[in-house]
Amino acid sequence: MAGKFELKTAKNGQFHFNLLASNGQIILQSEMYETKASALNGIASIQKNAADDARYERLVSKSDKPYFTLKAANHQVIGQSQQYESVAARDNGIESVKKNAPEAQIVDASV
Repeated sequence: MAGKFELKTAKNGQFHFNLLASNGQIILQSEMYETKASALNGIASIQKNAADDARYERLVSKSDKPYFTLKAANHQVIGQSQQYESVAARDNGIESVKKNAPEAQIVDASV
């Protein structure tokens, strides 16, 4: 089973999405978007940029937990990971995004 993008509507009416691995685990979260079209463009940008290792910024949170962001060509963050317990786990998360994002189907759960 391949990964998928889950597009949802927030309580405030904005749109956001998660990239889920084949096991159902969220591996990347988006920002909020005003319109569904903008959110779909965000998904397309992730699919386009996911394979490029240079687009990932490997970071450490204030609580000393590794995480990463994925940036578009214009350097805008288009997705952020969860916080991981180790650098190795974070790096596995990046590899999972690279593997799952390009061919992931879009499941529209927005209302």
